[in-house]
Parts: sequence; C-alpha cells; structure tokens
Amino acid sequence: MPGQENNFASKPKKNGEKPKDPEAIQKDIDSFSLVDGATPYYPAIQVELDYQRSVAADPTKTLDVRLEAFEDIKDSEIGDTNMARARNVEHQVGLRQIYLKFDGGNPTGTQKDRIAFTQAMDALRRGYDSMTVATCGNYGAAIALAASVAGLKCIIYIPETYHTKRIKDMEDMGAIIRRVPGNYEDSVKISVEAAQSEDMYDANPGGINTPIQLRGYAQIAFEIYDELRDAPYAVAVPVSNGTTLAGIHRGFVSLYRRGKTSRIPRIVAGSSYGKNPIVQAFLKNKAKCEDLKPQAVKETEINEPLINWHSIDGDLALEAIRASKGWAADATDKEMLHYAKLIREKEGMNVLPASTAGLIALLEKHKESHLPGDRYVVILTGRKT
Repeated sequence: MPGQENNFASKPKKNGEKPKDPEAIQKDIDSFSLVDGATPYYPAIQVELDYQRSVAADPTKTLDVRLEAFEDIKDSEIGDTNMARARNVEHQVGLRQIYLKFDGGNPTGTQKDRIAFTQAMDALRRGYDSMTVATCGNYGAAIALAASVAGLKCIIYIPETYHTKRIKDMEDMGAIIRRVPGNYEDSVKISVEAAQSEDMYDANPGGINTPIQLRGYAQIAFEIYDELRDAPYAVAVPVSNGTTLAGIHRGFVSLYRRGKTSRIPRIVAGSSYGKNPIVQAFLKNKAKCEDLKPQAVKETEINEPLINWHSIDGDLALEAIRASKGWAADATDKEMLHYAKLIREKEGMNVLPASTAGLIALLEKHKESHLPGDRYVVILTGRKT
C-alpha cells in the first residue's frame, strides 16, 4: 500500500556490501530438503477407494467399468486444493488480499497430478497397457501413481546427472526407472522414441498432449473462481515448460466468455534467474520463445524444478502473459528460499522454494509501482505441513 514499508528479499549483493554467510545459506537449504522436494500423502489414495482402485487396475474387467472406477478416484482425489488468504504475508509485503492456492494438496504433492491422471485415463481409454514419460522428478512421481491406479506399466526416463529424491516414490508405485545420458530434453527424446518403438502411451508434454494438459490445468482457474466468485486481478505462477500457466489462462478465458467472470486476470510468470525461455522472451520483448544455450543453464538444488533451455509450451505461455496484460520476472535462489521460509513461518505452509517464483514476480512489480487494492492469487506447490 502507498506509504507502507515493503520488506522484500534483497537482490544479489552490490559491491561493498557484505554477502550472506555461506554457512547460513547452506543451513537454509538443508532446512528444506530442496531437490524437487514435494512430498506425497500416505497413502496417496484414500483407503476408502481401495475397491475402485482394484477395479480400475483389473485387466479382466470391461473397459467401461475400469474407466468409471478410475474417474471416480480422479474426481475424489485430484484437484479442489486448498486456497487461503495469507494475511500475515500481506502485512509483511504491503499488499492486501493475497490468496495462496496450494496444489501441494494433491496426492503426490504437486499440480502435476492433474495432468498425470488425465493422461493415464486417456491411455486406458485408448487401449494401452503401458505408458512412458521423461522427468526431473515431480511429473514422474505423478505419472507413476496414475499409472499404478490405472493398472498400466510405467517406464520413466531420468537424466543420469539429476539427483531427484522422488525416484523412491516412483519405484514404490511400481515404475521402472531408466537413467539416460544428457539433460531433460534429451530424456524426452529418448522417451518419445521408446513410446513409438515399444508401443507405449507417450505422456510427455507437448504435441498431441498439449490440449489434454491445458484442459487439466484449466481446472485450477475453475477452482479459483469457485472460491472468489470472480477472477482476481492477477494470478502468479512459477513457470518451466509453461503448460500450467497457459492452462490457467485458458480456463479464465473460458469463464469470461461464458459470462462467469467480469474480467480475465493478469497472468504473472516467475522462474529461475536467466534460465527460462519464457521469462527471457518477455523481458527482451521477443515475438516468440528462443531456446537458451544448454551449457549456460545450470541447475542448483533450489532452481532444478524450474530451469530448462527449451520450454515445450513456451509460446502458449508467452501469448497468455501478453494477452492478459500480465508480466514476467526472474527470481534468484536466495529470493525463493526467503519466501518459502516466510510462508512457512507466517502461514504455516511448507512449500517448495521454486514454487515461490511467481510470488516473487508479483511482488517485484508491486515494489516498482504499487499494485491496486484488489485480489491476487499465487499458485504454490510442495510439501504438506
């Protein structure tokens, strides 16, 4: 608010300023267990749904019966995640009516469950008995769970240099892990080729899966509308491939066209500093996303869920940001740690630091020129408290 002090996390230290003690930074990192660290609920699917789960995974049942059981589980367990007003954070940053939409409430702890269950249902409907995906962590865990519920074999490709702690989650849910050389994009290529050669369902982002995944993420917009009964001024989203952001925008466009909302919210994107094609294209006013140099994109324990050199649905996300009159900004590892800690201390919500990138982009704009008194929604993911 005008005249109110804003306690924003600082940018990297300027010359002459004393840098933060490296031991203190490492202590912050250790307190979060940060490597793609969303935590699944246990059991991931409620025991009350054990019968439906046994039916969905039973190849002796008819397809219609299996699909009905799977859809019952999907409708009961996926989405409808908690959204709460962050009054304590509001006082800290000087911006009123911030709502935190915590998609960590999904079974594996991230919004990826929304598209994973949609893809598994599509695979089941189309007669596949196995599916594959490449992952850096969270999407693989979501696909592994969805495949196990649907009774499908699951092959997951992971770059051999990545050290995600979610491998155990995937293996516990019956997935077969294949380590491959190269980066995430290389793993996607290998997974796609394996899907073609081994007749598996390809659940990787992009291509024919984009419409399915956009519809899955559009549900986030519908849930926000159900809570607020209109669109907020802005929705802030952490971005990597851009699919979540584009899907949320598409959902609000649908609501607006149907006369449900009075406006389409501004879409705000945040990602790791200098390591995301969507944010870089917006900041440099480029018409389309351009691939970054792979060797220049370095992951850390904090930024790993966000970074890539090629955003698969980047152009859709960039279009959504501009069409909604939104904006994009970089977030440093230090800032993401700061806001994850702030949310934990002030709101009791344990979130993945990388998921605060959207919040940081929102607050950077507010710091530059005060945003109007209105309602703001921030998408977060991570661990349950």
